[in-house]
Amino acid sequence: MSDRAALLRGIRGWLVFFVVCLVLSGATAFPLVHELRWTESGLRALAVPDRLPGLMEWIGRVRGGLDAVDEKYPFVLYGTDWLAFAHLVIAVAFYGPYRDPVRNIWVIEFGMIACAGIIPLALVCGPVRGIPFWWSLIDMSFGVLGVVPLYVVRRKIKRLAALTGTEAAALAPART
Repeated sequence: MSDRAALLRGIRGWLVFFVVCLVLSGATAFPLVHELRWTESGLRALAVPDRLPGLMEWIGRVRGGLDAVDEKYPFVLYGTDWLAFAHLVIAVAFYGPYRDPVRNIWVIEFGMIACAGIIPLALVCGPVRGIPFWWSLIDMSFGVLGVVPLYVVRRKIKRLAALTGTEAAALAPART
C-alpha cells in the first residue's frame, strides 16, 4: 500500500469514528425523557445510589425536571430535537473531508474550534443554569475527547498534502 493510500485510509477511518460518535450523540438527544428513566432504573439496579448519592440525586432531579416539562410543556423538548438535528447536520459536513481531505481541511479545523468552544460554554452557562461543576467537567470532556481524532486527522491531512504537493497548489492564488 502506498503512503498516500495509507494516509487516506487512516484519515477516513478516524473520520468515520468521529461521525459515528456525532450521530450517536445526536440520536440520544431525541428520547431524553425515556433515556433518563432507563438510566435511573439501571443505576438503582447496580446499587449506585449507595456509592454515588450525589450522582443519583442529580439524575433524579434532572429526570423530575424532564418529566414535568414533558407533561406540562412538551414543546420545550423541541429544543433538544433541534440539538439532535444539529449533531446530525454537522456529521454530514464531514463527508467533504472524507471525499477530499486536503481541499476540505477547513471542516476539520472548524470541528476543532467547536470542540474548544465547549469548554467556555460549559464554564459560563453551567453555573448560570445551576449545573454542578462536576457535570460541567463531563460536558467539557466531550470537547477534549472530540478534538483528539480531529487533531490526528488534521496531522494526517497535512502529511497527505505535503506528500502529494497539493498544499502549495491549494494555497496559491487562482489564475484566470
